[in-house]
Amino acid sequence: MTPDQYCQDKAAQSGSSLYYSFLFLPQDRRRAITALHAWRRELDDLVHDTHDAGVAHQRLDWWRGEIRRLFRDDPSQPPTHPITQALLPHRSALTEADMSEVLDGMEMDLNQSRYLDDIGLQRFCQCVAGAFGRLNARVLGYQDDATLAHAEKLWLSLLRVHIVRDIGEDARRGRIYIPVDTLQRFEVPAADILQSRHSDRFVALMKEQAARARALRDEAMALLPRRDRRAQRAALVLSAISHKLLDEIEASDFQVLHQRIALTPLRKLWIAWRTWMKFA
Repeated sequence: MTPDQYCQDKAAQSGSSLYYSFLFLPQDRRRAITALHAWRRELDDLVHDTHDAGVAHQRLDWWRGEIRRLFRDDPSQPPTHPITQALLPHRSALTEADMSEVLDGMEMDLNQSRYLDDIGLQRFCQCVAGAFGRLNARVLGYQDDATLAHAEKLWLSLLRVHIVRDIGEDARRGRIYIPVDTLQRFEVPAADILQSRHSDRFVALMKEQAARARALRDEAMALLPRRDRRAQRAALVLSAISHKLLDEIEASDFQVLHQRIALTPLRKLWIAWRTWMKFA
């Protein structure tokens, strides 16, 4: 298996939202963005599927060394993982600082399963979504620095959608990504989420989370310079798919504690094509 094939299997299998988001990109750009998202997926799996916290921390430390190797021109110590090997030809579009910040966020995720308030959650989101959004924008290409600010907001919005979509699945792993003070404000005990108890109060809580995701998306779109819209279309496609999914989740009355709601591949393809053409 080649490094590019490894990344495709890891991040953008046929039928996935990422597959349709990247479908219309030129081949070289598609390989680069797929490798970047494979790295993110690799880290997510490390944090959520490694049951021994000590082993997980060791693997994160290894990844810090691997990222250093990615950015060093040292023939005696080249990157060794298939993902970093796939990223190597595209290294000039990345920054070590942003990749390190994503790793900082993953370490926070290992150390915390709850957040007391939105300030703590925002720091986590800025690392795993904001910094990653900048990386995503760099790989897709941009001319105006305002596009990096747009990408931060867009990926913060996507993370909020994922928090709503995955709240039941995360709870089964013992994780709740909605701050304690927000749960208290809506009178939704953590036990209700952990035990999958759906209620009117839970729906009200989810409606606020959905509204915040949409507000962040609107802020992001207001920041995107017109001249970079074409280059950033793959991210705009992913946002369109994710927010259509959010609409479906809300239409279901936020039945996300017991099930994972998803769009069909055909619907994703239609949204992808329509969004791609909209920003052509």
